[in-house]
Amino acid sequence: MFKGIRLMNRVTFSRESRDFRRTSLIEATAQCLAELGVAGTSVRAICARAGVSPGLLRHYFDGVDALISETYRDTLDRLDGALESAVAAAGPDPRAQLIAYATASFRPPISDSHMLATWIAYWSMVKADPAMAALHGESYAAYRAGLATLLGACGVPAAEHGELAIELTALIDGLWLELTLDPTTFGADRACAIATRWVDRVLP
Repeated sequence: MFKGIRLMNRVTFSRESRDFRRTSLIEATAQCLAELGVAGTSVRAICARAGVSPGLLRHYFDGVDALISETYRDTLDRLDGALESAVAAAGPDPRAQLIAYATASFRPPISDSHMLATWIAYWSMVKADPAMAALHGESYAAYRAGLATLLGACGVPAAEHGELAIELTALIDGLWLELTLDPTTFGADRACAIATRWVDRVLP
């Protein structure tokens, strides 16, 4: 019995250790991308930041490109979580949910100078790396689909969902970029107000 417990504990610890090391590599990659850009994000830089040997990186990932793709996916998952939390906190009113979804990008953790640097690194790879391009396309399609669903819940005709989702996404991206590049131009509250006015113009 005790032998079985010790074996189970070793298996659990080993699994947790693997997950921790993998997560550490992803976090180190995000930090390197934000601080050093794509050119400076090497195996050596990532492993030094994570405190592991280069061999360990190759054990978990098929090179730096695969690790960067996984880091991009992890970033997208965290942002999706922030959007879901914002909508859940808005309550049951469809208009409030749509506004929460649209304006969550102007608050942490999405609106952040560190996040901006990471996104610039990702964007620089989208045109050159098919895997990154696919992730980018999936992410933006999912974001627009979320807007379309919320627009529909607000009574907007289905025929208008696609165009309006594109318009609102472009507005949010532009405001987010200006806000994170130079927050002295306008703040999060003003960005939220602009997006809210757009929503109120298109709702029936």
